[in-house]
Amino acid sequence: MHVTKNINRRMSCVRRVVVTGLGLVTPLGVGTPHNWLRLTSGKVATSALTDPRFSQMPCRVAARVPRGKEEGELDLSSHFNASELRAMTPAITFALVAAQEAIEDAKWKPDDRDQQERTGVAVGMGMVDLDDIIATNEKLQCKYSKVSPYFVPRILTNMAAGQISMKYSFQGPNHSVSTACATGAHAVGDAFRFIKSGDADVMVCGGTEASISPLSIAGFCRLRALATNFNDCPESASRPFDAQREGFVMGEGAGILVLEEYEHAKERGANIYGEILGYGSTGDAHHYTAPREDGRGAVRAMARAIQEAHVHPEDIRYINAHATSTPLGDAIEVEAIKSLFKDHAQNLHVSSTKGAIGHLLGAAGAVEAILTVVACHAGYIPPTLNLNNPGPGLDLDFVPMEAKGWLQVADRRIALTNSFGFGGTNASLCISSCD
Repeated sequence: MHVTKNINRRMSCVRRVVVTGLGLVTPLGVGTPHNWLRLTSGKVATSALTDPRFSQMPCRVAARVPRGKEEGELDLSSHFNASELRAMTPAITFALVAAQEAIEDAKWKPDDRDQQERTGVAVGMGMVDLDDIIATNEKLQCKYSKVSPYFVPRILTNMAAGQISMKYSFQGPNHSVSTACATGAHAVGDAFRFIKSGDADVMVCGGTEASISPLSIAGFCRLRALATNFNDCPESASRPFDAQREGFVMGEGAGILVLEEYEHAKERGANIYGEILGYGSTGDAHHYTAPREDGRGAVRAMARAIQEAHVHPEDIRYINAHATSTPLGDAIEVEAIKSLFKDHAQNLHVSSTKGAIGHLLGAAGAVEAILTVVACHAGYIPPTLNLNNPGPGLDLDFVPMEAKGWLQVADRRIALTNSFGFGGTNASLCISSCD
């Protein structure tokens, strides 16, 4: 009977996808409630890079996950033993800790084999651990046998997804995407599609990143992508939409969601935070780092998400913007929003949570999807921190400095969250509170 029910559900014409679990590890700390409280109270997590290895870098600011045993800090020893840690990079540990929170939040640890086979994982990573590669190469120069047998599994971008799958015996789709700074959003969107198409009933999905190293900082500095004028006041370095913005601040962390087919969630009495309504994915076909000047790729991604959601642009009231604090990117995203929403753009709240936590690269889209889900669920919009004076032409409501309540104008609160990446890849998710 149980199998017959599942088959009937998979054959249903319309499969709604809801969010039943949330997990965060960010520079603001560990845990979704902890992150939300600190974000909406205006806390900034960017800080100075004091390691001497960064002393020659033009940018000496980053946003690191706080380590320790205090509330909100990450204590790896409480999650993993020494043997387990040898097989993991920091990005994998972030993903596993965030996944534990999300899975426990969703109360979904099935023992039934059919349920395990109907539960998948889609977790992506933007970059591998460059420090691990450099350190392993140094060991190789000394002696071949010093190279760890875990080296290759550690640097594979799909291994966070693999580790989660193995830990919880999830045997559905095991998927990983790596699309630079759009990785997390693409992973959530792909998981949404797996459920919508009937390939799974539950998906654990998101993104993770731990790429703060001298080599990565140097590389992004050479691209002139990072903020370099705030080394003496690092808490002010990430400033989306602000006239003084000059580049992003690299962050680290993970965001993991549990997505679930609506009837499946309702049948087991799961707590539902919100619903994924639509997903848009496009390519600029323009430049390896710069977005199109006309923002067409971003416009099409947002439009496709709205179209799949079967809502009107006027139904959208909040956009969690990609806005990384770069002069070009922030301005083009604003123009894309104006182009798509036209007069309604003036009614939108548009904020970038990167002012608080920097840019988490491959994890950013998933972390921001979670914050957008919570915003829809709570009816409260997170602020754009460090926004003192918007740049020329940036004249939307960017929710500067302080969070604000969401004016309820319909049965559901509906939002977009955007993520764009090097290589001209764009993703947009349409998210709502659940009716």
